[in-house]
Amino acid sequence: MRKLIVINIISLDGYFEGPGNDVMALPIDEGFSEYNVERLRAAGTLLLGRASYEGFRSYWPPIADDASEPPVEREISRLNNAIDKVVVSDTLTPEETAPWHDTEIVKRADAHARVAALKESPGKDIVMFGSHTLWNDLLAAGLVDELHTMIGAGVLGAGTPMFEGAAPVRLRLLEARALPGSELVLIRHAPAAA
Repeated sequence: MRKLIVINIISLDGYFEGPGNDVMALPIDEGFSEYNVERLRAAGTLLLGRASYEGFRSYWPPIADDASEPPVEREISRLNNAIDKVVVSDTLTPEETAPWHDTEIVKRADAHARVAALKESPGKDIVMFGSHTLWNDLLAAGLVDELHTMIGAGVLGAGTPMFEGAAPVRLRLLEARALPGSELVLIRHAPAAA
């Protein structure tokens, strides 16, 4: 059975994004990209909500060939460009997935069943970045296997809380460590029942 792993960064005061949905307000450093590329290497499917998918699709494709970008960013781009993608959206159309044409669009009403089927299929991990609304819903439904949260050394004071509107879920700690060469602390949790 494949694992669904949610990977995100938050500020020290628990915000998933800054005011105005600004993810660049988060205390991101090199450790963030290094950890993300590690998780992408172990993944066979990228699962995203519509807004995160559109952000990824507009940002990542050209980075692979941009010599001014660090090697880790170019590798993330290549991995994102190559991986199978599943996006949960009631409004996205196949024509809107360019330049990525390896994207399956799943309606929100079908998301739980499709994610459960993905987890039962053979292959590598299913990873999810961003997609705050979707992963909170999947966590409440018992479909998330692990939460990998990077806590940054910065306070935003406002923004979107990581667990805004989330249903109560008991978690158990799998790991806590500082990322090498970074000011980020990684904490890994699994649902307590898992």
